[in-house]
Amino acid sequence: MAPGELNIALSGLDCSDSRVLVGMDSSDDAAVFQIDENRAIVQTVDIITPVVDDPFVYGQIAAANSLSDIFAMGAEVMSAMNIVGFDGCNHPKEVLREILDGGQSKIRECGGVVVGGHTIETPEMLYGLSVSGMINPKDVYRNNTPRVGDLLILTKPLGMGILTTAIKADMLDAKTVQSVASILAQLNYEASKVMKNFDVSACTDVTGFGLLGHSAEMADNRVSIVFDFNSIPYLEETTEMADMGIIPAGTYNNMSFLKSRVKYTKELDDDIILYDAQTSGGLLMAVSPKDAPKLLEELKNRGYEYSSIIAQVHEKQDKVLIV
Repeated sequence: MAPGELNIALSGLDCSDSRVLVGMDSSDDAAVFQIDENRAIVQTVDIITPVVDDPFVYGQIAAANSLSDIFAMGAEVMSAMNIVGFDGCNHPKEVLREILDGGQSKIRECGGVVVGGHTIETPEMLYGLSVSGMINPKDVYRNNTPRVGDLLILTKPLGMGILTTAIKADMLDAKTVQSVASILAQLNYEASKVMKNFDVSACTDVTGFGLLGHSAEMADNRVSIVFDFNSIPYLEETTEMADMGIIPAGTYNNMSFLKSRVKYTKELDDDIILYDAQTSGGLLMAVSPKDAPKLLEELKNRGYEYSSIIAQVHEKQDKVLIV
């Protein structure tokens, strides 16, 4: 759903309870429910339609996308339940088995366990997870607590919405499809573990609302975030596809919702990338300037080769997002 439509849909819901540390009153990545002084459950759920043809890889990507919210909060994955909408009329049951095997491989990679799920027949394939994690309440990372002066590090390239749309249209070569699939299937697990060793004040993952949408949530109307467009990572095929009009509807929805909150300091040809609706995107971390170079180096050492310092947090200006 578009951000504005979602806000309307959620406006009547109430999760007021002293045990709810993070709920629907904010735009955080997952809910946090306190059990006792030292333990809290972190919960999230997500589903996506197929973004690649290979069912095993699709399962991996969908699982990585669902698990990411747990990592953005700094939590450890405990268990996951499969959520499946299966098109049994056009696909053999073996396809479902491959999807679930792909998902399970990613859940196991981060130490979690599949404990069940629910499957229905649907005209379009759907797969995702309901995930439960565990964290000490004192260690929760929020998405809207960056400090003035912090630098923002993004761990994965943008453009995945545009490129997966191009994959569905069969407009990318096999090598590029493989590169996109590898990026999408990469867990944010190691990045989440790494950031705990540095002075990180806030974290979120970049998914359906795009870089600027999730950055606006991070700014929380308290600060402004100033981006260096030339430092933002994306695959070169992204601009080629965007120029051809291969752009998902969600990206246009993001642009329409956010345009009044963005200020451009120079004219850009490829700014659509900033609004692109991502699947299984990277973590966006606010870190002190002193620790940023060390964190960036460690992320690259852990396999997040596209990691880059892309922005800085400033005192609030006339717009919350400045490019």
